[in-house]
Amino acid sequence: MVLVNETNSVLMDAVFTNLHEPLLVIGIPAYNEEKTIARVVLEAQKHADIVIVCDDGSADLTGEIADRLGAKVVRHEYNSGYGAAMQSLFKKARELNADVLVTLDSDGQHNPAEIPYLVKPIEDGVAEVVLGSRFIDKKGTADMPIYRKLGIKVITKLTNGNSKNAVSDAQSGFRAYSKHALEQLSLSENDMSASVEILRAVSKFGLKICEVPISCKYGESVGVKTSTKNPVTHGVGLIMSIVKLVVEDKPLMFLGLPGITSLIMGVLFGVWMMDLYVASGRIVTNVALASIGFLLLGCFMISTAITLYAITRLSKKVNNKCIC
Repeated sequence: MVLVNETNSVLMDAVFTNLHEPLLVIGIPAYNEEKTIARVVLEAQKHADIVIVCDDGSADLTGEIADRLGAKVVRHEYNSGYGAAMQSLFKKARELNADVLVTLDSDGQHNPAEIPYLVKPIEDGVAEVVLGSRFIDKKGTADMPIYRKLGIKVITKLTNGNSKNAVSDAQSGFRAYSKHALEQLSLSENDMSASVEILRAVSKFGLKICEVPISCKYGESVGVKTSTKNPVTHGVGLIMSIVKLVVEDKPLMFLGLPGITSLIMGVLFGVWMMDLYVASGRIVTNVALASIGFLLLGCFMISTAITLYAITRLSKKVNNKCIC
Protein backbone atom coordinates (compact mmCIF):
# COMPACT_ATOMS: atom_id res chain seq x y z
CA MET A 1 0.00 0.00 0.00
CA VAL A 2 2.82 2.36 0.79
CA LEU A 3 4.36 1.76 -2.64
CA VAL A 4 1.06 2.40 -4.35
CA ASN A 5 0.50 5.59 -2.41
CA GLU A 6 4.00 6.80 -3.20
CA THR A 7 3.48 6.00 -6.88
CA ASN A 8 0.17 7.84 -6.90
CA SER A 9 1.80 10.78 -5.19
CA VAL A 10 4.54 10.92 -7.81
CA LEU A 11 1.97 10.73 -10.61
CA MET A 12 -0.14 13.46 -9.05
CA ASP A 13 2.90 15.69 -8.66
CA ALA A 14 3.77 15.12 -12.31
CA VAL A 15 0.24 15.97 -13.43
CA PHE A 16 0.20 19.06 -11.17
CA THR A 17 3.53 20.20 -12.65
CA ASN A 18 2.31 19.72 -16.22
CA LEU A 19 -0.87 21.63 -15.49
CA HIS A 20 1.17 24.55 -14.26
CA GLU A 21 3.82 24.71 -16.98
CA PRO A 22 4.22 28.31 -18.15
CA LEU A 23 2.19 29.05 -21.28
CA LEU A 24 4.45 30.82 -23.78
CA VAL A 25 2.61 32.80 -26.44
CA ILE A 26 4.23 34.53 -29.42
CA GLY A 27 2.46 37.60 -30.80
CA ILE A 28 3.19 38.84 -34.34
CA PRO A 29 1.69 42.08 -35.72
CA ALA A 30 1.48 41.82 -39.50
CA TYR A 31 0.43 43.97 -42.44
CA ASN A 32 0.91 42.76 -46.03
CA GLU A 33 3.70 40.33 -45.11
CA GLU A 34 2.74 37.28 -47.22
CA LYS A 35 6.36 36.88 -48.38
CA THR A 36 7.82 36.52 -44.88
CA ILE A 37 5.00 35.52 -42.52
CA ALA A 38 5.29 31.76 -43.18
CA ARG A 39 8.94 31.56 -42.16
CA VAL A 40 8.41 33.77 -39.10
CA VAL A 41 5.43 31.71 -37.90
CA LEU A 42 7.15 28.35 -38.48
CA GLU A 43 10.31 29.48 -36.70
CA ALA A 44 8.33 30.98 -33.81
CA GLN A 45 6.33 27.76 -33.36
CA LYS A 46 9.54 25.94 -32.46
CA HIS A 47 9.72 27.98 -29.23
CA ALA A 48 6.06 28.65 -28.37
CA ASP A 49 2.94 26.90 -27.16
CA ILE A 50 0.74 29.23 -29.19
CA VAL A 51 1.47 31.70 -31.98
CA ILE A 52 -0.91 34.61 -32.54
CA VAL A 53 -0.83 36.72 -35.69
CA CYS A 54 -2.70 40.01 -35.84
CA ASP A 55 -3.56 40.55 -39.50
CA ASP A 56 -3.91 44.33 -39.46
CA GLY A 57 -6.14 44.76 -42.51
CA SER A 58 -3.74 43.16 -45.00
CA ALA A 59 -4.70 43.25 -48.67
CA ASP A 60 -2.68 40.10 -49.42
CA LEU A 61 -2.65 36.52 -48.08
CA THR A 62 -0.88 37.25 -44.79
CA GLY A 63 -3.78 36.10 -42.59
CA GLU A 64 -4.64 33.04 -44.70
CA ILE A 65 -1.04 31.79 -44.70
CA ALA A 66 -0.72 32.21 -40.92
CA ASP A 67 -4.04 30.42 -40.40
CA ARG A 68 -3.03 27.48 -42.61
CA LEU A 69 0.17 27.10 -40.61
CA GLY A 70 -1.76 26.73 -37.34
CA ALA A 71 -1.41 30.22 -35.89
CA LYS A 72 -4.35 31.86 -34.17
CA VAL A 73 -5.24 34.82 -36.39
CA VAL A 74 -6.85 38.01 -35.12
CA ARG A 75 -8.13 40.07 -38.04
CA HIS A 76 -8.69 43.80 -38.36
CA GLU A 77 -11.11 44.88 -41.07
CA TYR A 78 -8.82 47.74 -42.08
CA ASN A 79 -5.26 48.80 -41.36
CA SER A 80 -5.32 50.39 -37.90
CA GLY A 81 -1.62 50.69 -37.10
CA TYR A 82 1.09 48.97 -35.07
CA GLY A 83 -0.34 50.07 -31.74
CA ALA A 84 -3.81 48.76 -32.59
CA ALA A 85 -2.27 45.40 -33.56
CA MET A 86 -0.40 45.28 -30.26
CA GLN A 87 -3.61 45.99 -28.37
CA SER A 88 -5.26 43.01 -30.07
CA LEU A 89 -2.28 40.76 -29.32
CA PHE A 90 -2.26 41.79 -25.65
CA LYS A 91 -6.00 41.17 -25.38
CA LYS A 92 -5.76 37.72 -26.99
CA ALA A 93 -2.80 36.77 -24.80
CA ARG A 94 -4.82 37.68 -21.69
CA GLU A 95 -7.76 35.61 -22.95
CA LEU A 96 -5.42 32.64 -23.39
CA ASN A 97 -4.09 33.22 -19.85
CA ALA A 98 -0.53 33.46 -21.16
CA ASP A 99 2.29 33.35 -18.63
CA VAL A 100 4.70 34.98 -21.09
CA LEU A 101 4.00 36.94 -24.27
CA VAL A 102 6.82 37.53 -26.74
CA THR A 103 6.26 39.98 -29.60
CA LEU A 104 8.35 40.18 -32.74
CA ASP A 105 8.03 41.72 -36.18
CA SER A 106 6.59 39.83 -39.14
CA ASP A 107 9.02 41.13 -41.77
CA GLY A 108 11.87 38.78 -40.87
CA GLN A 109 14.07 41.37 -39.15
CA HIS A 110 14.09 39.46 -35.88
CA ASN A 111 15.51 35.98 -35.35
CA PRO A 112 12.93 33.70 -33.63
CA ALA A 113 15.79 31.49 -32.45
CA GLU A 114 16.58 34.25 -29.93
CA ILE A 115 13.16 33.99 -28.26
CA PRO A 116 14.51 31.85 -25.36
CA TYR A 117 16.99 34.65 -24.52
CA LEU A 118 14.10 37.07 -23.93
CA VAL A 119 12.04 34.55 -21.97
CA LYS A 120 14.80 33.47 -19.56
CA PRO A 121 14.93 36.68 -17.42
CA ILE A 122 11.17 36.37 -16.84
CA GLU A 123 11.41 32.68 -15.97
CA ASP A 124 14.27 33.46 -13.57
CA GLY A 125 12.24 36.25 -11.92
CA VAL A 126 14.81 38.86 -12.92
CA ALA A 127 12.40 40.97 -14.99
CA GLU A 128 8.75 41.40 -15.90
CA VAL A 129 9.46 43.08 -19.22
CA VAL A 130 12.44 42.19 -21.42
CA LEU A 131 13.57 44.25 -24.41
CA GLY A 132 15.62 42.86 -27.26
CA SER A 133 18.18 45.59 -27.85
CA ARG A 134 20.03 46.11 -31.13
CA PHE A 135 22.55 48.43 -29.47
CA ILE A 136 24.08 46.18 -26.81
CA ASP A 137 26.02 44.11 -29.34
CA LYS A 138 27.42 45.41 -32.64
CA LYS A 139 25.75 42.57 -34.55
CA GLY A 140 22.40 44.20 -33.85
CA THR A 141 23.25 47.31 -35.89
CA ALA A 142 25.69 45.83 -38.41
CA ASP A 143 23.19 46.14 -41.30
CA MET A 144 21.24 49.10 -39.93
CA PRO A 145 21.22 52.25 -42.11
CA ILE A 146 22.94 55.19 -40.44
CA TYR A 147 19.84 57.41 -40.56
CA ARG A 148 17.80 54.75 -38.73
CA LYS A 149 20.53 54.30 -36.13
CA LEU A 150 20.66 58.04 -35.39
CA GLY A 151 16.87 58.35 -35.37
CA ILE A 152 16.41 55.47 -32.93
CA LYS A 153 19.05 56.92 -30.60
CA VAL A 154 17.31 60.31 -30.57
CA ILE A 155 13.90 58.76 -29.90
CA THR A 156 15.38 56.52 -27.19
CA LYS A 157 17.00 59.53 -25.51
CA LEU A 158 13.69 61.41 -25.53
CA THR A 159 11.85 58.35 -24.24
CA ASN A 160 14.28 57.79 -21.38
CA GLY A 161 14.20 61.40 -20.17
CA ASN A 162 15.27 61.29 -16.52
CA SER A 163 14.06 57.73 -16.03
CA LYS A 164 16.13 55.51 -13.75
CA ASN A 165 15.30 52.50 -15.95
CA ALA A 166 16.91 53.93 -19.10
CA VAL A 167 16.96 51.58 -22.08
CA SER A 168 19.24 51.48 -25.11
CA ASP A 169 16.60 50.65 -27.74
CA ALA A 170 13.15 52.18 -27.22
CA GLN A 171 11.92 51.20 -30.70
CA SER A 172 12.65 47.48 -30.66
CA GLY A 173 9.55 45.38 -31.36
CA PHE A 174 11.21 42.20 -30.05
CA ARG A 175 10.00 42.08 -26.44
CA ALA A 176 8.77 39.71 -23.74
CA TYR A 177 6.10 40.36 -21.10
CA SER A 178 5.23 38.43 -17.96
CA LYS A 179 1.65 37.66 -16.92
CA HIS A 180 1.80 40.44 -14.32
CA ALA A 181 3.02 42.93 -16.93
CA LEU A 182 0.21 41.94 -19.30
CA GLU A 183 -2.32 42.59 -16.56
CA GLN A 184 -0.86 46.03 -15.80
CA LEU A 185 -0.20 47.38 -19.28
CA SER A 186 -3.08 49.00 -21.15
CA LEU A 187 -2.44 50.66 -24.52
CA SER A 188 -4.31 53.52 -26.16
CA GLU A 189 -1.97 54.61 -28.98
CA ASN A 190 -2.70 53.06 -32.39
CA ASP A 191 0.50 53.98 -34.21
CA MET A 192 4.20 53.24 -33.69
CA SER A 193 4.25 55.42 -30.58
CA ALA A 194 2.73 52.44 -28.76
CA SER A 195 6.26 51.12 -28.20
CA VAL A 196 7.08 54.33 -26.31
CA GLU A 197 3.74 54.26 -24.48
CA ILE A 198 4.55 50.78 -23.19
CA LEU A 199 7.92 51.87 -21.81
CA ARG A 200 6.38 54.86 -20.05
CA ALA A 201 3.74 52.58 -18.53
CA VAL A 202 6.46 50.14 -17.41
CA SER A 203 8.20 52.98 -15.58
CA LYS A 204 4.92 54.30 -14.18
CA PHE A 205 3.90 50.94 -12.69
CA GLY A 206 7.41 50.16 -11.46
CA LEU A 207 7.73 46.95 -13.44
CA LYS A 208 11.14 45.29 -13.50
CA ILE A 209 12.73 45.67 -16.92
CA CYS A 210 15.95 44.46 -18.52
CA GLU A 211 17.52 44.20 -21.97
CA VAL A 212 19.18 41.36 -23.82
CA PRO A 213 21.23 41.65 -27.03
CA ILE A 214 19.57 40.63 -30.29
CA SER A 215 20.56 40.52 -33.94
CA CYS A 216 18.60 42.28 -36.65
CA LYS A 217 18.48 42.07 -40.44
CA TYR A 218 18.06 45.01 -42.81
CA GLY A 219 17.92 45.50 -46.55
CA GLU A 220 16.77 43.63 -49.62
CA SER A 221 20.10 41.80 -49.84
CA VAL A 222 19.15 39.64 -46.87
CA GLY A 223 15.54 39.24 -47.92
CA VAL A 224 14.13 41.81 -45.52
CA LYS A 225 12.44 44.89 -46.88
CA THR A 226 13.18 48.26 -45.36
CA SER A 227 10.38 50.40 -44.04
CA THR A 228 8.05 51.87 -46.68
CA LYS A 229 7.46 54.95 -44.52
CA ASN A 230 9.37 58.17 -45.08
CA PRO A 231 12.02 58.18 -42.31
CA VAL A 232 11.71 61.94 -41.72
CA THR A 233 7.92 62.04 -41.36
CA HIS A 234 8.01 58.80 -39.36
CA GLY A 235 10.62 60.20 -36.96
CA VAL A 236 8.85 63.55 -36.56
CA GLY A 237 5.59 61.73 -35.91
CA LEU A 238 7.20 59.63 -33.19
CA ILE A 239 8.78 62.66 -31.54
CA MET A 240 5.44 64.48 -31.53
CA SER A 241 3.81 61.40 -30.01
CA ILE A 242 6.45 61.31 -27.26
CA VAL A 243 5.81 65.00 -26.52
CA LYS A 244 2.06 64.31 -26.39
CA LEU A 245 2.52 61.39 -23.99
CA VAL A 246 4.80 63.43 -21.73
CA VAL A 247 2.39 66.37 -21.64
CA GLU A 248 -0.60 64.12 -20.97
CA ASP A 249 1.27 62.43 -18.14
CA LYS A 250 2.28 65.65 -16.33
CA PRO A 251 0.15 68.50 -17.71
CA LEU A 252 0.63 70.84 -14.75
CA MET A 253 4.38 70.73 -15.15
CA PHE A 254 4.66 70.90 -18.94
CA LEU A 255 1.71 73.22 -19.61
CA GLY A 256 0.86 74.83 -16.28
CA LEU A 257 4.30 76.22 -15.47
CA PRO A 258 4.90 77.65 -18.97
CA GLY A 259 1.36 79.07 -18.80
CA ILE A 260 2.10 80.89 -15.55
CA THR A 261 5.36 82.17 -17.05
CA SER A 262 3.43 83.46 -20.06
CA LEU A 263 0.94 85.24 -17.79
CA ILE A 264 3.76 86.92 -15.89
CA MET A 265 5.32 88.04 -19.18
CA GLY A 266 1.95 89.43 -20.25
CA VAL A 267 1.61 91.40 -17.03
CA LEU A 268 5.18 92.77 -17.34
CA PHE A 269 4.55 93.89 -20.92
CA GLY A 270 1.29 95.43 -19.74
CA VAL A 271 3.08 97.41 -17.02
CA TRP A 272 5.68 98.51 -19.58
CA MET A 273 2.90 99.63 -21.92
CA MET A 274 1.29 101.72 -19.17
CA ASP A 275 4.62 103.34 -18.30
CA LEU A 276 5.12 104.29 -21.94
CA TYR A 277 1.58 105.63 -22.13
CA VAL A 278 2.08 107.79 -19.02
CA ALA A 279 5.40 109.09 -20.37
CA SER A 280 4.36 109.78 -23.98
CA GLY A 281 0.58 109.88 -23.90
CA ARG A 282 0.25 107.15 -26.55
CA ILE A 283 -0.04 103.40 -26.62
CA VAL A 284 2.86 101.52 -28.22
CA THR A 285 1.13 98.95 -30.40
CA ASN A 286 3.88 96.32 -30.41
CA VAL A 287 4.15 96.28 -26.62
CA ALA A 288 0.36 96.16 -26.25
CA LEU A 289 0.08 93.23 -28.70
CA ALA A 290 2.89 91.38 -26.90
CA SER A 291 1.06 91.82 -23.59
CA ILE A 292 -2.24 90.59 -25.00
CA GLY A 293 -0.56 87.68 -26.78
CA PHE A 294 1.27 86.46 -23.66
CA LEU A 295 -1.86 86.82 -21.53
CA LEU A 296 -4.02 84.86 -23.99
CA LEU A 297 -1.39 82.16 -24.41
CA GLY A 298 -0.95 81.84 -20.65
CA CYS A 299 -4.71 81.55 -20.06
CA PHE A 300 -5.00 78.91 -22.80
CA MET A 301 -2.09 76.81 -21.48
CA ILE A 302 -3.28 76.96 -17.87
CA SER A 303 -6.86 76.05 -18.76
CA THR A 304 -5.62 73.16 -20.93
CA ALA A 305 -3.32 71.96 -18.13
CA ILE A 306 -6.17 72.00 -15.60
CA THR A 307 -8.48 70.16 -18.00
CA LEU A 308 -5.90 67.47 -18.79
CA TYR A 309 -5.06 67.10 -15.11
CA ALA A 310 -8.74 66.61 -14.26
CA ILE A 311 -9.14 64.03 -17.04
CA THR A 312 -6.01 62.19 -15.89
CA ARG A 313 -7.24 62.10 -12.29
CA LEU A 314 -10.65 60.85 -13.36
CA SER A 315 -9.07 58.19 -15.58
CA LYS A 316 -6.91 56.94 -12.70
CA LYS A 317 -9.94 56.72 -10.40
CA VAL A 318 -11.89 54.75 -13.01
CA ASN A 319 -8.94 52.38 -13.59
CA ASN A 320 -8.52 51.83 -9.84
CA LYS A 321 -12.21 50.95 -9.51
CA CYS A 322 -11.93 48.53 -12.42
CA ILE A 323 -8.89 46.84 -10.84
CA CYS A 324 -10.69 46.48 -7.51
